[in-house]
Amino acid sequence: MSFFTLRLVDQGVEMLDQRALPGEEKYVLLRDGEEVARAIEDMVVRGAPAIGVAAAMGVAAELSRSPDEELEAALDRVVARLRRTRPTAVNLSWALERIGTHLRTLLREGASPERLRREARAMAQRIHDEDVAACRAIGDAGAELVRSEASVLTHCNAGALATAGYGTALGVIRSAAREGHVARVLACETRPYLQGARLTAWELSQDSIPVTLITDSMGGALMSQGEVDLVVVGADRIARNGDVANKIGTYSLAVLARAHDIPFYVAAPLSTVDRKAASGADIPIEQRSSEEVVVFANTRIAPEGVRALHPAFDVTPAEYISAIITELGIARPPYERSLASQTR
Repeated sequence: MSFFTLRLVDQGVEMLDQRALPGEEKYVLLRDGEEVARAIEDMVVRGAPAIGVAAAMGVAAELSRSPDEELEAALDRVVARLRRTRPTAVNLSWALERIGTHLRTLLREGASPERLRREARAMAQRIHDEDVAACRAIGDAGAELVRSEASVLTHCNAGALATAGYGTALGVIRSAAREGHVARVLACETRPYLQGARLTAWELSQDSIPVTLITDSMGGALMSQGEVDLVVVGADRIARNGDVANKIGTYSLAVLARAHDIPFYVAAPLSTVDRKAASGADIPIEQRSSEEVVVFANTRIAPEGVRALHPAFDVTPAEYISAIITELGIARPPYERSLASQTR
C-alpha cells in the first residue's frame, strides 16, 4: 500500500485525514491528547482498531508534552478524555486500559519521567504493530473461506484505513485476491457518511482489486440475482455470545444473506471482543448528529426543520453470522464457546 493510516512521530501523531478522501491524500499532525481526541470525534481517523491505536498514541503524545511533575495527572486526564470520544468501538477502551495499566504500574514503581515517556511510546507502537500483524493473520485465515472467482459484498470500510494497516474484512479480501480468488468486490456506499464510496472504493482501487460501488438498498436484489457469493464485514464490538455491532445497515445485510443462503462473515481482531458484554443488548450504540444525515457536501438535502435519526451502528444477532474470523482462526457457533477458546 502506498499510504499509511497513522504513525507515531517525534512531534506527536501523524494521521491520514480520511475526511479528505478520495479527493485528496492529506496528512495532519496532532501534537497532544486533546488534538487526537478531537480527530477521533471528527472522524479524521475511524474504524475500531485504528481508534484504539490512535488513543494509545494520543496518550504517548500527551505525556511527551507534559511537565515531569504533572505526568500522573496528565495520564489520568488524557485517558479520561480519550475514553469519552466514541462509545461503541471497544478497541478504544481496550487500548487505553492496556497502556494506562502499564504506565500506572511504572508510576507505582517510581519510574523516572524519561522512562515513563519512553514506555508510553513503546507501548503505543507495540499496539500499532500487533494490530498490523493481527490483520494479516485475519486476512490469511479468512481467505480460506473465499472460493475461486468470488463476488464479495462488504459494507462500510474495514480496511487499512480502519486499522493500523491491511484491514480486517478488506484484509480477507486482500489475501483472497492475492490467491486469485476474488472476481470483484461489491462495496455498499454506506450512508450517511459514505465510508464505502469514499474509502473502501479508494483503498481497493489503490490495490487494483476490482470494485463496484452499490447503494445500500441494492444488496437484497443483487443476492436474489445470484450476484453475491459471500458477505464479509468488520466489527466495532463483539459480545461473548457472538452478537456483533458494526456500521448501521449491517444487520439488514445479514438477514438478507440468511434469506438467500449466502455466507455472512465477520472479520475482527480479538481486541474487538468485549468479554464483559454478554450479548448485543450490552453494547452501547453511538448516536451521531442528525446534521451528518441532512447535510451533504455542505449542502442541506432535507427541508429545514426536518430531523434525522443517526445511530452509527446496529447489532447483528449471532444467529445470522456464519463465522467470525480473528487472528487466531475461524470461530463458528456456538460463539460463547469458540470465542472463549481464543485468547492472546
